[in-house]
Amino acid sequence: MQPKYSLKAYNYTLPPENIAQHPADARENSRLLILNKKTAKREHAHFHNIINLLDPGDLLVVNNTKVFPARLYGKKASGGKVEVFLLSYPVEKNVDSEIKQAEVTALIKSSKRPKAGTTLFLGPDLKAEVLELLDGGKVKIKLSYSRSKDLSAILDKHGQVPLPPYISRTQGTTEEDRERYQTVYAKNPGAVAAPTAGLHFSKKLLQDLQNKGVDTAQITLHVGHGTFDPVRCDDIREHIIHHEYVSVSAESSEKINRTKKAGGKIWAVGTTTVRTIEFMADRDGRVLAGDDWCGLYIMPGYKFKVVDNLITNFHLPESSLLFLVSALCGRELLLETYQEAISMGYRFYSYGDAMVICS
Repeated sequence: MQPKYSLKAYNYTLPPENIAQHPADARENSRLLILNKKTAKREHAHFHNIINLLDPGDLLVVNNTKVFPARLYGKKASGGKVEVFLLSYPVEKNVDSEIKQAEVTALIKSSKRPKAGTTLFLGPDLKAEVLELLDGGKVKIKLSYSRSKDLSAILDKHGQVPLPPYISRTQGTTEEDRERYQTVYAKNPGAVAAPTAGLHFSKKLLQDLQNKGVDTAQITLHVGHGTFDPVRCDDIREHIIHHEYVSVSAESSEKINRTKKAGGKIWAVGTTTVRTIEFMADRDGRVLAGDDWCGLYIMPGYKFKVVDNLITNFHLPESSLLFLVSALCGRELLLETYQEAISMGYRFYSYGDAMVICS
């Protein structure tokens, strides 16, 4: 098997102290490693310096999904504690009745797996009924709440931001997490994990880019729980990637296509944006408007049709995100760059520092 398809070829050792537990003091103050994928040259800067890399006429494409408070705590009728993790934003039903309802697939953590028909009390104004037990430990539940209540307000009141498992919060998520584990342009609720490359942008930095002549286009990919699923195949070509909801507006597709035609660069903010743009592109590289479920799996050997440059964070070993970035700049060069970042004390993963792959 060629190294580029071997799972073990994407492993690296990361000291625990390099895993960021909190964000930088200000969004744009995180460090920035700049990798030229053609020359292999590496430079070190801070994220606010990214303005020097983009030229007038380039286009910054961002994912405007919004992380919702998907982790809920409550009790069973027996009094036993229960944790409910909503895997997508609940779909409301019976909105005109006295009691509103919403159905959703979830993961439930408790001493015993609740049976179908079990009622869970998640707050004074929110309860859930287990409708069906599904494969993989998942369950289908029905949320019930008063007609006078707004679901998003209830989730904000009782839910917690679902931070990744490598970020430790013994007392639960904080107010800082609610603000900083969200991009400044987030507006479409539906993600259970943040598109973390976008966390480095402040409103001021985006305005500075706009003033320079760099336009911005927004797409939506609701990051699902599957983004944390480990790859279990020795041959990465056998991995089956999760599907996630994507949406591209007519305005955004027009901006992308116009920029490409004019010779400007497409800068994708994050792997979620890359997958969305490439998935929605036709054979000629024209990005189409619409919404769909994206199951595009990008690994070395993939030929990019639209994306020129990538702004991203540092990803977990043996992850599908690492495969995607390797497809853009090469596995060996990427891992060499990661080793340099580790030796220089860069902070990794969701709250960590950033990396730009450009040419």
